[in-house]
Amino acid sequence: MSKPIFERDPSDPERQKINPLLKLALELGPLVVFFFGNSRGEWLAERFPSLGEIGGPIFIATALFMAATVIALVVSWVLTRSLPIMPLVSGVVVLVFGGLTLWLHDEQFIKLKPTIINTLFGVILLGGLFFFKTSLLRYVFDSAFRIDEEGWNKLTFRWGLYFIAMAVVNEIIWRNFSTDFWVAFKVWGFTPLAIVFTMSQMPLIHRHSLEEAPEK
Repeated sequence: MSKPIFERDPSDPERQKINPLLKLALELGPLVVFFFGNSRGEWLAERFPSLGEIGGPIFIATALFMAATVIALVVSWVLTRSLPIMPLVSGVVVLVFGGLTLWLHDEQFIKLKPTIINTLFGVILLGGLFFFKTSLLRYVFDSAFRIDEEGWNKLTFRWGLYFIAMAVVNEIIWRNFSTDFWVAFKVWGFTPLAIVFTMSQMPLIHRHSLEEAPEK
């Protein structure tokens, strides 16, 4: 029987798990590369003329962001022989909108990417919860938290609303501020907000946590 391409259900004992810190690095690494590419775009263009042909810093950052996203997915595949669902969805959107950004030479497409991704994740989480009665958030946090079904449902509902709110915030930022401010906020604003939001959910996680089964 062939192994599934996509990651297994969190309850599947055969599911391969990645170290939480490595998983975090794979998810945040492309964002750091994107920020570096935008802030040091001119420096990179001077040392690598081929990058300079792409365009200004935001376009260089977009190209590097796309490459880093693919590398992160490849590393995840090598380690687990499966593709993580939410990073894969995010990666597809990055490649599509990043490609449009470079092809049409219009930075608006890459700026729309967080809006699309956050809206998509919010709809998927809330839709899975209300229509399929399942918590898709377990695919993301199963290695970090061990909580009961009610806890997963509540946490999924809150994260769904959070993603929708972040889509609105992204629209406000990119439409009203400079590109440099948007890039900085994307890395140093959205990430800390995600950390703060995650920490604010710890009381709920604690209330619904499951006790570890004693070893035989």
